[in-house]
Amino acid sequence: MELFHGAPSDMTGREAREMRVYAFLDRLGVPYDRTDHPDQPATTMEVCAEVDAILNVHICKNLFLCNRQKTKFFLLVMPGDKPFKTKELSAQMGISRLSFADEVWMEKLLDVHPGSVSVLALMNDKDHLVQLIIDEDVTKETLFGCHPCMNTSSIRFPVRCLMETILPALGVTPVLVHLTGSEQPLPAETQ
Repeated sequence: MELFHGAPSDMTGREAREMRVYAFLDRLGVPYDRTDHPDQPATTMEVCAEVDAILNVHICKNLFLCNRQKTKFFLLVMPGDKPFKTKELSAQMGISRLSFADEVWMEKLLDVHPGSVSVLALMNDKDHLVQLIIDEDVTKETLFGCHPCMNTSSIRFPVRCLMETILPALGVTPVLVHLTGSEQPLPAETQ
């Protein structure tokens, strides 16, 4: 794997959803670096660790969730090394039951497949049916790492660009949460 700046000069063999991400970032003037790993999709911890080392950033965990009735959908972005506890997020969001949403909804609302979910997939959610939730620890980092809607490439860009340029361009206002990775909800005075 190598580190490249910006979009690939040759888009041969790349899916339209990935090319749309590069065009979107370029249109916004967001600087980004990329590494490609077509022979090793980021589906194992070993590949993710190798990608993290090349990008010098931790790729975030992106979880596509829904309420029990499957009427509300959420994209949770959190540090990749932090445990996810459904009960903790449910308590902070005031939702009695959260679960992982079906692949069908992921494809319908975000136009991505499992393993390729990314905050950048919100560009495909034209009706804003997916609420973005970001663990505040993500916003404390300098760089943000994710997939360009395909898990055969990974990119990094400044967190500042995510919060100040990308999300406003998408018309997305995230809900910030404080996740600890614990089943116990935070005491009321710290919420």
